[in-house]
Amino acid sequence: MIPRYARPEMTALWAPESRFAIWLDIEAAAMDAMAELGTIPKSAAEAYRAKGAFEVERIDAIEREVKHDVIAFLTNVAEHVGEDARFAHQGMTSSDVLDTCLAVQLARASDLLLAGIDRVLAALKKRALEFKMTPRIGRSHGIHAEPTTFGLMLAGAYAEFTRNRERLVAARKEIATCAISGPVGTFATVDPRVEAHVAKTLGLAVEPISTQVIPRDRHAAYFAALGVIASSIERISTEIRHLQRTEVLEAEEFFSEGQKGSSAMPHKRNPVLTENLCGLARLVRSAVTPAMENVALWHERDISHSSVERGIGPDATIHLDFALHRLADLIEKLVVYPENMARNLALLGGLHNSQRVMLALTQAGMAREDAYRIVQRNAMAVWKSPPPRAADSLISRLKADADVTSKLDAAAIDACFDDAHHFRNVDAIFARVFT
Repeated sequence: MIPRYARPEMTALWAPESRFAIWLDIEAAAMDAMAELGTIPKSAAEAYRAKGAFEVERIDAIEREVKHDVIAFLTNVAEHVGEDARFAHQGMTSSDVLDTCLAVQLARASDLLLAGIDRVLAALKKRALEFKMTPRIGRSHGIHAEPTTFGLMLAGAYAEFTRNRERLVAARKEIATCAISGPVGTFATVDPRVEAHVAKTLGLAVEPISTQVIPRDRHAAYFAALGVIASSIERISTEIRHLQRTEVLEAEEFFSEGQKGSSAMPHKRNPVLTENLCGLARLVRSAVTPAMENVALWHERDISHSSVERGIGPDATIHLDFALHRLADLIEKLVVYPENMARNLALLGGLHNSQRVMLALTQAGMAREDAYRIVQRNAMAVWKSPPPRAADSLISRLKADADVTSKLDAAAIDACFDDAHHFRNVDAIFARVFT
C-alpha cells in the first residue's frame, strides 16, 4: 500500500507485526481453554503466554524454507517458548488461525471506518444546517429544473451516510466471527468449548458451522458494504466537481495559501480532492467482485480466496479509511457561493416556475394538455433567448398571453413566481433527517 492514500492508524492494523500478534493471541487463548478442559498442562498454557514472542524477519526466513506461513510462525514462537510449545495448535488447522485473525482485523478496521463515517456525518450536518435555506437551482439530467436548497443536498448526503453507517455496523457484526473447528470443521480434534473461549477472548461471535474455513458469504457482504460506502463518497464528490465548474461555481474545494492548480496555467483551481475521491471509490469497489467470487470454494475448503483477501483486505479498508477522512475535511472546508447560486437560479428568467403556472391553469379549469402546451410555448421562447431584459422573462410573456390571462389574473400569475413556495417544507424534511 502506497503511503500517499493511507493513514497510519489503518495501515498499522495490516502490518505483519499486528497480524502475528493476533495469531499469538489466538494460540494462547486456545491453549488457555485446553488447559481448563484438561487436555494440555496448565503450565504449558502459562508458559506460552509468558514466553510467547516472535520476530517477523525470522518467520519470513523460516517460511522461505517450509513454504507455510503458519508453520513458520509456530516454529519461531517455539524457539522462545521451548518444550511447552509442543502443546500449541493442538487439533487446530491453519484456517482456524488465519480466518479468526482476518475476522479480528476486519472488525478493528470497521471501528476505524465507523469513526471516519461519524466525522463525515458531523461535517455534513453542520454544513446542512448552515445552508438549510440557501436557494439554488435543482438540476435533472444536468438541466435546470426547480429550486431546492444547498442545505437539502447536504442533508440528503447525511441521510445516505447514516444508512451507510448502519450497513457497516451490520457488516461488522457479520464478519466478526471465530472458527476454531479443526480439519473440515467437525471438531473431531478440538473441543467446541475452545472455539467459544477464543471467540469471547477476542470479542467475536462463534461461527455456527464452518467447513474448515469461515463461509465467504460473510466476507462478500462485508466488502459489498464497503463498495456502497465508496459509491456514496463518489456521488457527493461528483456533485461538488460539477458545482465547481467555472460556468457554475456554486461551491468549490478549499484552495490553500501557496497551493497551485496547474503546472502550466497559474489561474487554475482544480477539484483535485473530489477527483481523487472518485478514483479511490473505484479502487474500493474493485474488491467487491473478487469477494463475491471467493464464496464458491471447493468442497470443505481451498485457498483460492487467500491471495485475494491478502490484497483486498488491506487495500479496500485503507483506501476507504483515507477517503472518508479526506471527504470529511473537504466538507468541513468547502467554500460555498450563495450569490452564484442566486445568479444561476435567475439565469433562465423564471422558467423554474413553469410547473406552478401549469398547475394553476388546470386548477382554474383548463385541460392539462392545453395548459402544458401554452406554458411550454412561452417557456421555449424564453429558453431560446434567455432574458437580459425583464420583458423577456417567463412571467412577462405569460402576462401578455391571452390564453393565460383568460384564466389567471396578474396577482395569480405573480403568486406562481414566489420562490418561497418551493421551500415551505424544508423544515419538515430536516426534521425527518436529523430527528
